[in-house]
Amino acid sequence: MQGNIKYINGLVVVLFCFMGFYTKAQSDNLIPLPENQEEGYPRLYITQEGKKGLQKTIKKEDWAQEVLTGIHNRIDAHVGRHVDDPEWMVSRLQMYWKTKATNIYVNGINYSHADGEAPVPTVRFVGSRDYTTPYGKPKLEEVLPYMDDPRGLYLPNRSKEGNPFEWVEISKTGRIIYSINEEIIGLARDAAFVHWVEGDRRFAEFSYDIFHTYMEGMSYRSEPIDLLNGHIQTLVGFTNFQVIHENVLREIAELYDFLHPYIEANHPDKIDMYDTTIKRWTDQIIKNGVPQNNWNLHQAKIILKAAMVLRDNDEYEDGKGREYYIDYILNVTSARQWSLTKFIDYGYDETNGVWAECPGYSQGVTKDLTNFIRDFDNTFDHNLLPYTPVMPKAVKMLPQYLFPNGQTVAFGDSNYGPLYVEAMSDMIRIAQKNNDKELEEEFTGMYRLFAQNAEGSGKGRKVRATIASFFASKPLELDPKYKKGDLQDYITQTFYAPNVSWHVQRMGTGKDGMMVSLNASLGNHMHANGINMELYGKGFIQGADPGKGAGYLQPIYLEYYSQFPAHNTVMVDGVSSYTEMLSYHAFDLMGQYPKSEQKQGFYKAITYSDVYFLEPETQSDQSRLVSIVKTGETTGYYVDIFRSKKQRKGDKFHDYFYHNLGQSMQISDTNGNPLKLTPSEEMGFAGGHLYAFDYMWDKKSVRTQSDYQAEWKIDMPDGKDDVFMNLWMKGTEGREVFSIKSPPNKAFKGDHGLPYEVDKAPYLTLAARQHGEAWEHPFASVYEPFTASEGKSIASIKSFDDENGSSDFVGLHIKHKSGREDLVFSSTKNQTAKYKGTLTDATYALIGKQKNGDFILFMGNGTTLEANGLTLMASEKGNVVLEQKEGGLYLHNEVPVTLKSDKEEKQFGVGPYRSIE
Repeated sequence: MQGNIKYINGLVVVLFCFMGFYTKAQSDNLIPLPENQEEGYPRLYITQEGKKGLQKTIKKEDWAQEVLTGIHNRIDAHVGRHVDDPEWMVSRLQMYWKTKATNIYVNGINYSHADGEAPVPTVRFVGSRDYTTPYGKPKLEEVLPYMDDPRGLYLPNRSKEGNPFEWVEISKTGRIIYSINEEIIGLARDAAFVHWVEGDRRFAEFSYDIFHTYMEGMSYRSEPIDLLNGHIQTLVGFTNFQVIHENVLREIAELYDFLHPYIEANHPDKIDMYDTTIKRWTDQIIKNGVPQNNWNLHQAKIILKAAMVLRDNDEYEDGKGREYYIDYILNVTSARQWSLTKFIDYGYDETNGVWAECPGYSQGVTKDLTNFIRDFDNTFDHNLLPYTPVMPKAVKMLPQYLFPNGQTVAFGDSNYGPLYVEAMSDMIRIAQKNNDKELEEEFTGMYRLFAQNAEGSGKGRKVRATIASFFASKPLELDPKYKKGDLQDYITQTFYAPNVSWHVQRMGTGKDGMMVSLNASLGNHMHANGINMELYGKGFIQGADPGKGAGYLQPIYLEYYSQFPAHNTVMVDGVSSYTEMLSYHAFDLMGQYPKSEQKQGFYKAITYSDVYFLEPETQSDQSRLVSIVKTGETTGYYVDIFRSKKQRKGDKFHDYFYHNLGQSMQISDTNGNPLKLTPSEEMGFAGGHLYAFDYMWDKKSVRTQSDYQAEWKIDMPDGKDDVFMNLWMKGTEGREVFSIKSPPNKAFKGDHGLPYEVDKAPYLTLAARQHGEAWEHPFASVYEPFTASEGKSIASIKSFDDENGSSDFVGLHIKHKSGREDLVFSSTKNQTAKYKGTLTDATYALIGKQKNGDFILFMGNGTTLEANGLTLMASEKGNVVLEQKEGGLYLHNEVPVTLKSDKEEKQFGVGPYRSIE
């Protein structure tokens, strides 16, 4: 009944209510509300009319019987005990049993104390925003009844042998209070459902006694007060330091929904109190929180569930009922709870569909939004997709996060793992429900391509013993006429997302694919990492980001994992840092090839990106040019040229960090002789540097002006090919090379295919320290991944100088075992550089010559390139590629270009990669 919809009042609504000033947009921007909503109870998962159908399903279907049996197994013993001992379970609730406190006080992120007195026991507040604690959550039978003791909680100490029970002050107990209550409320919710299905009054009495005790106690609770009057005051809920963690309200709503008929028949005088409490609790979630990131959506999901068990607006004196709260999350914007449309408009880049958080959170938000749209449609028969037009694009961009091995990038607070595909299946379900064949075909093709066992669609998996399992969407049925999509439709050779300052280059898939990802720090859940690099090689993300390492409030996260030295970046004077989490430090994309999201019409064996970053702590200019050069089906290398200098001069040193997977790392000269490194204490907090240095250990260093190399080895089990990464780096005056052991990489979860416990082993790190500036003495590197069976494809690398004397110039001469030779030119001064008859003013140029005479001339962001007896001249800076192969010439020019030889001169307008003979 998509047509049965109505708008909520007026063109512009400006209300001053409990939380202050909020606004509603003009009516033509509003999402209309569903009409003819269910008036009876239950209504969240099912209505009274559906009861017989559910009972029939349970009787006929084995899976449904298993689910119900599982629920019974979880609650029957407790319900049976309750008949003779109705206090046992109720007394395990974490309440202020004796003090009956109404007012909660916190000291920043930790609980402080409580005062005030209600006529009944009230609900306890959680111990700390930081959930890290050595104390464990006891089993229900271990919880002391009516525990309200000035000594705190009686809990097992997991840090001591035998886990002895001890009294612990509340502020040191993490979220244990909340977890105990959530478990008990969950049992009560299950019992309410069983009573509704089977009619056994014992289950209703068990559920009601817990529910009433908790809700009556909550009705007297007030908003916690932060004694520091700080940021926490804007985050706290009634049970938790963060309103997004008030998930127990969702369980309360489900419980209330199934138990409502029993309450109407036996305790109707309590309904107003329960409704008022749910509304106060919901208002608190609206009042507090964070609107500009994933919090807004998590808050909305809790609000929607609570709203749906309320009566209509006209049933309440304040006019705030079910429609009010549903409209609020869809259309109303207040300080800390934005409308759905404003939230989406703020967070998504409408041009490419990227959500403005790190990849892990971005995928999660997109999945949660499609879940929300799917569930809203199923519940209200009202499709929100037309009002959220960016969502198809947001789902289609997700594969851009993928490395060639099928794992996602993991910068910021992310982990490596497979792509989230639930959003794709949601889009199929939404399309099927609304008979949108075009949408269904598009996302069926995508789902078949990226979902493992797409044809199984979840069939055969064991169903969880939860209420939701009865009402979950039926197994996804894919229309056989819609075939698997093409990978090239979803993954492009370059991709740039300016709203999170992220750029990726890639070639190929699988073991022999190549990819480099660069990110700065723009958006939410980001780290202080400057221009950070993730690097792929031979089946593994070898130059991997470290993950978050620990909880967000733990010292090792704040002082190491979120800071420069934990990343593949350059740090200035040992002090480079800025605010992590929500950060506003982006790089500028100065050049790239090919263009972001270009799918055809370019030369496919070279990519590059050139980015500029202002390091804010030391006001330093930083430039990083990274390129992929594919030299064969199984061979290729990366060029990485990192320049760094302080704007106000006075440079002490610049540190280039690179961390790579592997059980061993060797640093040697270019002939393979180990460098004579000796223990060093120079890279440490002492001297006024970051704490991060002191989390690293076994530091050894040597000073050298000569070129050097480092090699990491992933030692695979017998029968499997060992995997390596070789790093060659140009030596220069003032260079000091460090070998370091860093804290473990914590970003790999589950089956990552690595032959060692990467999350426990030291992360082997090379650091190159340039004493003085690093702009005219840049970090010029070549990375080559290879396997033991294949060996290296590069025979030698040597550097050369600009014959015209450019001070910041980098020149590399790379010889390959195949006979190919490459010359690499890099400069930032817009001056013509020359070497042995080759000259160019490009920011980046590569001249590759094959043994058979074929060649490639690549000019990145330049106007002139002269080599091999040919001259490329452009009237404006741009990218031009000229290839000779098998006797033919091929050109791709993003700017008009003139091609000159001894015999002739030709002009070419902008055009894709094409034959020009």
